[in-house]
Amino acid sequence: MDSDAHTQERIKLEQQHQQGAGWFFWIAGLSLVNTFIILSGNEWSFIVGLGITQIFDAFAVELSAELGQAAMFVALFLDLTVAAVFVALGIFSRRGVQAVYWVGMILYALDGALFLLVQDWLSIGFHGFALFCIYGGFRAHRKLIETEPQPAPSAA
Repeated sequence: MDSDAHTQERIKLEQQHQQGAGWFFWIAGLSLVNTFIILSGNEWSFIVGLGITQIFDAFAVELSAELGQAAMFVALFLDLTVAAVFVALGIFSRRGVQAVYWVGMILYALDGALFLLVQDWLSIGFHGFALFCIYGGFRAHRKLIETEPQPAPSAA
């Protein structure tokens, strides 16, 4: 492979790696959008969001009759914490920490399993699609590492 083709391949792999890691940011962001939608009294949400934040929000809505705004603040705190975890997953996976990709994929798969309880097939399908895209980013990063030129041994 000539150097120009090699450079183009590396650029393509880097873009795939960045896009795969970027899914963690989208998941965090849309989950928070879902939170604000649900806590403001609406009943619809984005399918790419996290099931765990929807559970927190549903409990908050139900408990707000008894506990008032405190339930909403607790849910918001929990949602922000979960979103922060996914933002951290995005940051560290973009920096190339391969284990973080796996942690993120496992957490998102477990979150997708929550939708099995309510048989929300569209959300389950989207979780699968997002996991496929995240894995593509992981795979691209792994290939970047494998194709990286190795330093020449030093003469000692």
